[in-house]
Amino acid sequence: MNDSLQDLITHALKGHGAQYVELRIHEGASSHVRYRGRELEEVNRSTAGGGCVRALAGGGWGFVSFNSLDGLRDKVKSAVHNARLVGGDPVALSPTDPVVDSVEPQVDKDPSAIPLRDKKLLLDQYVEEIWRTPGISTSTVGYGDARRRRVFANSEGSYVDQTTLDVVLRLNAVARDGPEVQQSGVSLGAAGDFSEIEGLHRQAREVGQRAVELLKAPQVKGGEYTVVLEPVLAGVFIHEAFGHLSEADHVYEDKRMQEIMVLGRRFGGSHLNVVDGAAAPRLRGSYAYDDEGVPSTLSPLLREGVLVGRLHSRETAAKMGESPTGNARAIGPQHPPIVRMTNTYIENGAPSPEDIIADVKDGLYVGNWYGGMTSMEQFTFSAGEAWLIRNGRVEELRRPVLLTGNLFTTLESIDAVANDLSMNQGGGCGKGGQSPLPVSNGSPHIRIRRCLIGGS
Repeated sequence: MNDSLQDLITHALKGHGAQYVELRIHEGASSHVRYRGRELEEVNRSTAGGGCVRALAGGGWGFVSFNSLDGLRDKVKSAVHNARLVGGDPVALSPTDPVVDSVEPQVDKDPSAIPLRDKKLLLDQYVEEIWRTPGISTSTVGYGDARRRRVFANSEGSYVDQTTLDVVLRLNAVARDGPEVQQSGVSLGAAGDFSEIEGLHRQAREVGQRAVELLKAPQVKGGEYTVVLEPVLAGVFIHEAFGHLSEADHVYEDKRMQEIMVLGRRFGGSHLNVVDGAAAPRLRGSYAYDDEGVPSTLSPLLREGVLVGRLHSRETAAKMGESPTGNARAIGPQHPPIVRMTNTYIENGAPSPEDIIADVKDGLYVGNWYGGMTSMEQFTFSAGEAWLIRNGRVEELRRPVLLTGNLFTTLESIDAVANDLSMNQGGGCGKGGQSPLPVSNGSPHIRIRRCLIGGS
């Protein structure tokens, strides 16, 4: 990637008579190590590259992807031709200033500089920590990292050369006692700093211990509870249940969503503030420019419980008369950018976690997560861990529970937000066939009155 590439791209974009053309070039390198039980299942290093052109002409979008720069101008011409074949009503893009920039990651320990042997040796140690607890029947430990370089240019004069780093680690243990089977796990990640996943021997040991402990834990009786969500689960909740509804393409394509997600509508109390943005520093969903060359932002979604914003591409911003937020993202050159979350979180409140637990006479403390699903405003999440709360104290461990309900009713039922914001960086987001996209989500501890819990 050098000046000759910029000259090549600049020449390829000129003179096609299109309303708008953009071009992305991707190159990347990644490594993976995976254990099943104590056996090494996978270890590899790979590289990938390619590019794509997206063109707007005659009211339609045209798209061409490729794995060679040969005939680049012809590829642009083909995308413009495809756009005209599609046709349609005129499409507006929200105006942005052209930008020329080069961005390199700033990390203490670049994973791409760590020998694959050293990564395997670290995972060897984590595997053995999990198996120190008698009763483990199997485990999975997986590691991955990636270095991604993307060059973006468009017919408006933007040219951005941007590199990002990513690292993830998953620790999971399964315990068995006759027919009884329980599991425990943790997902961790960072914006490319390998040191963030070092020194986790205690966490690995606790994963094994918790799986065995859950074998003896009773189930919770199903019903309505006051629940306190720890930051990981609260962050997943706000990402899945509210973040996706804030993606503007969901709104302008669905009349019912337009009636629900009205700016100025109150969804929660004055203590509830929700933000998304890639401008949050050193998180897995962070970057300087999105895949349309729009600078990253921090976008308030809920401010004191009121809907004040949503997430946009240039097209959705123009359609809805709002400003672009830098949330157009593509997982690779085979896909056009679509509206995606980045780092989504509930901001800090005033009380401490101990304060919001102390007010609960009879409830549940729930944390971690295994999965979930949303359907419009309905949600179901599986919490990985649960404890009884009695008279303001977290007491006996219980088996994992399901949390379910109506998003909007649940948002209104959040009556306390603590002051200990923590970000979960171990997950990925899927949408429109593009998965897993690096994101992070987070929250302080939150308390929900009248939350429906599935149990025995």
